[in-house]
Amino acid sequence: MSSHNLIDSNILHSSFHTIGLVGKPRNDVNLQMHKNIFQWLLEHGYEVLVETEIGEKLELPRHYLADLDEIGHLAQLAIVIGGDGNMLGRARALAKYDIALIGINRGHLGFLTDIDPKNAYAQLESCLEDGDFFVEERFLLEASVERDGQIITCSNAVNEAIIHSTKVAHMIDFHVYIDDKFAFSQSSDGLIISTPTGSTAYSLSAGGAILTPQLNAVTLVPMFPHTLSSRPLVIDGDSKISIRFAEYNTSQLEVGCDSQVTLTFTPDDIVHVYKSKHRLRLLHLKNYNYYNVLSAKLGWLRNCS
Repeated sequence: MSSHNLIDSNILHSSFHTIGLVGKPRNDVNLQMHKNIFQWLLEHGYEVLVETEIGEKLELPRHYLADLDEIGHLAQLAIVIGGDGNMLGRARALAKYDIALIGINRGHLGFLTDIDPKNAYAQLESCLEDGDFFVEERFLLEASVERDGQIITCSNAVNEAIIHSTKVAHMIDFHVYIDDKFAFSQSSDGLIISTPTGSTAYSLSAGGAILTPQLNAVTLVPMFPHTLSSRPLVIDGDSKISIRFAEYNTSQLEVGCDSQVTLTFTPDDIVHVYKSKHRLRLLHLKNYNYYNVLSAKLGWLRNCS
């Protein structure tokens, strides 16, 4: 099964009646963008729901305000204004709903936020009015902590789940099982378990491979391993990964999901990471090209003339 599916834009185009406007503005410039996009959507005849914190700052009437769950239930599309961090947070919350997301980039890299704020209205018009888009599905990970045979906490992740000590630069010892079969033991600062979407994030900084979005694969990347033989490992995306910890690990441990949600646990617990049943649906402009994004964001462009 592919991790990447394309959905017919003609089917979706006719169903965009209610649009959510979400994101966490860092400054007044971003807040002004929210206000302008809100007005633009109203002028084009859409029902608009604005994430409550933003709507309150804009002093909008109460009937326009909604939390993420309400937006997930009622809207067919969410426009995320901000950087990739904003997209990650909203994607984790909205993936369980039948809603597509598109981002207007107000951050730095913008791997997940397609729309250029300088051309936002023309590009939105192309998407929403002309149906000039496609929707790509990407899988998420689910991370859970097992204690005494019971799952005590869990969260999902768009980019990666990172297992590490709560102490900075503190080595831990652990054993990794893949589909209940022992795979390897390791002493390192931790382990990054990344989706293809997250392969251009923290995993890349740690020496992991870039996985194209359509791959049904997960990469395991060691963080500062104690042996030179430790290398990143790419496995089937439908695998279940379980991590057990040596009893002499004395520090508190945690799983970080997209570096935004933290699950704490003890060395006696077992961490499981596997593909989530929910999927992120990203709406892209028709001319979207993943390789162009890589080239632009990673500085691969050069003059060949």
